[in-house]
Amino acid sequence: MTLLIIVVALALIFDLINGFHDAANSIATIVSTKVLTPFQAVAWAALFNFLAYLVFGLHVANTIGKGIVHPETITLQVVLAGLIGAITWNLVTWWFGIPSSSSHTLIGGFVGAAVAHAGFSVIFLGEVLRIIAFIFLAPVIGMMTSILISGIVILLSRNLAYGQANSIFKRLQLISSAMYSLGHGANDAQKVMGIIFASLIAANMANATDHIPFWVVLSCQSAMAIGTLMGGWRIVKTMGTRITHLRSFEGFSAETGGAITLFATGMLGIPVSTTHTITGAIIGAGLTKRLSAVRWGVTKSIIIAWIITIPITSFLSAFVYYLTKLIL
Repeated sequence: MTLLIIVVALALIFDLINGFHDAANSIATIVSTKVLTPFQAVAWAALFNFLAYLVFGLHVANTIGKGIVHPETITLQVVLAGLIGAITWNLVTWWFGIPSSSSHTLIGGFVGAAVAHAGFSVIFLGEVLRIIAFIFLAPVIGMMTSILISGIVILLSRNLAYGQANSIFKRLQLISSAMYSLGHGANDAQKVMGIIFASLIAANMANATDHIPFWVVLSCQSAMAIGTLMGGWRIVKTMGTRITHLRSFEGFSAETGGAITLFATGMLGIPVSTTHTITGAIIGAGLTKRLSAVRWGVTKSIIIAWIITIPITSFLSAFVYYLTKLIL
């Protein structure tokens, strides 16, 4: 029971870190276009991150808890090692202002510890490969959706004066950022719900056929919202200003493109990276101006971080698993 409490506490700490690590996803565009102050933006994002569980089902949570690793092979030590590896990498990337994926950090940690425990046969390879595929597909889908929306916006506002269009889209950004935060809360907080549920199964306090308990849903959404309120200013700067300079209509297009992508993948139960999605959407919005509007040097370093996240956290969590096995 003590180990279960420690694992649940670590899972909620990860959710808290995920909130301030990924606060940039929800607020970077709305802060960089000066629609809201930084504090107003994180409060707005935190509210809709919390409300997400009222809007969406638990498709992503079920995928993580039951669909990546065979539930019957999971132990509390596996979950503990996965969380320690994931938290470590999240803090490292936050410190250096790298917008890596908290989702893939968690998945990589979970898979790495499970493989260290019982070998490669314990993972659902098809699901893991689908997640890896969406490392590349999610940002591309977000980018293409953002470009499409930007084109429609430019067409509809072609007869408006710049000041008038800017005023309209600053108001619309409140809606688009709220939509994106809903998608973020429905996707990222649910991953930790799945991890806690897997822990309950490992502790013989739940069966794989059970529904995820409401206290798990509520605590994960609350931790995500509190973490978002804490901000993540190092990564906000990278996302909001270093990739490309955004105007209000481009911020609206990026947020809406990202939200649509997250809504679709969330409904399908595909645990994609919200970081990858909004980065692709921001790039798409920047490309509607010109190719050189996107700072490709910054983008290249971000993509490298995306690619190495799952392997690094897998190896790190496997190492932690072997270490905890010696200690415990």
